[in-house]
Amino acid sequence: MVNISVGLRCDLVITDLSHDGQGIGRSGDAVVFVPGALPGEQVRVRLVHRARRHWLAELELVIEASDQRCRPPCILADRCGGCSLQQLSPGAQGQWKSQAVGQALARIGKLDHPLLPLLEAASGLGYRNRAVIPLERRPDGSLRCGYYLRGSHRIVNMNHCPVLDPRLDALIKPLKADLEASPWPVDRHGQSAGGLRHLALRIGAHSGELLITLISSHERLPGLAQLAQGWLERWPQLVGVCLNLQPLPTNVLMGPVTQLIAGRSWLQENFAGFQLQIASDTFFQVFTAQAERVVPLLLQALFGLTPATVIDAYCGIGTYSLPLAASGWQVLGLELNANAVELAQLNAARNGLAERCQFLAGDVAQLLAAQLPSATALFVDPPRRGLDAKVVATICNCPPQRLAYLSCDPASLARDLEALVNSGPYRLLSVQPIDFFPHTSHVEVFAVLERPPNTNN
Repeated sequence: MVNISVGLRCDLVITDLSHDGQGIGRSGDAVVFVPGALPGEQVRVRLVHRARRHWLAELELVIEASDQRCRPPCILADRCGGCSLQQLSPGAQGQWKSQAVGQALARIGKLDHPLLPLLEAASGLGYRNRAVIPLERRPDGSLRCGYYLRGSHRIVNMNHCPVLDPRLDALIKPLKADLEASPWPVDRHGQSAGGLRHLALRIGAHSGELLITLISSHERLPGLAQLAQGWLERWPQLVGVCLNLQPLPTNVLMGPVTQLIAGRSWLQENFAGFQLQIASDTFFQVFTAQAERVVPLLLQALFGLTPATVIDAYCGIGTYSLPLAASGWQVLGLELNANAVELAQLNAARNGLAERCQFLAGDVAQLLAAQLPSATALFVDPPRRGLDAKVVATICNCPPQRLAYLSCDPASLARDLEALVNSGPYRLLSVQPIDFFPHTSHVEVFAVLERPPNTNN
């Protein structure tokens, strides 16, 4: 067994990628994770940290490169933790993501089901419609603005980000200069006197409308109103400036209170032919064009059913409720966030669909238990952690005829499918990976399940 320790330099052969896109190799019996390394490569690394089950190493030299290696589009790719796959060619990224979905289904879900071909993005750059960027003021008064170094809370200073919508990217440098010139304290960890923590930017990809939100531990920011008004005059597409208050020293990015400083607190966006109001602090998919591709998948998933009542669980602002209602379904949307429900109601009315939509705010598990018996179909779009065990039990006890599941994490999806299919009342009809997050290790998956007609439910 090789005796290894922090600081040791060694040569490795990379055999695989981890779930978050790090190269995996071995030094003796020790497993070593190497950010930036690709399968098939021989690399020289320096060990920097010992975790419970593996070592983390720093890539120093690629001795023999993979033929799938490409030049990253971002000059910060070797340091910034935002995009872990920029060194992997786009086609190879897609292959790896499909493979990762299949492996999760087999390993976690105990499911052997063919995947539909990955729906790749037309371009992997300039796609993000939202960014929440950490801020830090240095002892000399200068401001650092950027994402975190992988595995740390150290900011990698940046002025541009190529995966951001170019209209958002163009705001970073001037906003950074204005915030640096302000007298405001910056305390992103919320552990001292407080102050600015993050800069949040959002754009309507089709409308071009912009929102700026400052996230701060307190509202004592003298001159903010004047600065915000100046921003509105400087950028015609900017429709509002908000202040979100997050006083708690946690990793939760945004707090429950958002104040309007200038303009309006929401932007308008055209999504799949529907007009949406999107606030600065509500969830909306970061890749608009790819999110729109879910609409025909969802309608096809329910094809052949007589349109009656469909429940849209975790409905957010009604993004997918509206296409369902427009196709003839009576939609019941369930959502924990009361502000999102208010926007969903406004969006339904705005699109002439208020009579076909009802939205309820509250605990989704409790609401679903009360409403599921009246539903013909169910659509779920849960957060990364997947479905709560109570939600899965409720669905299994009263399974609607068809279930569509949009997931942003293959592992939690596989876990839930194991309960719904192998141990539950459903059969799996299709699994469609979709690349919502080019150059990252993340992948969206759309799964369709059906209750066989011979079941007793």
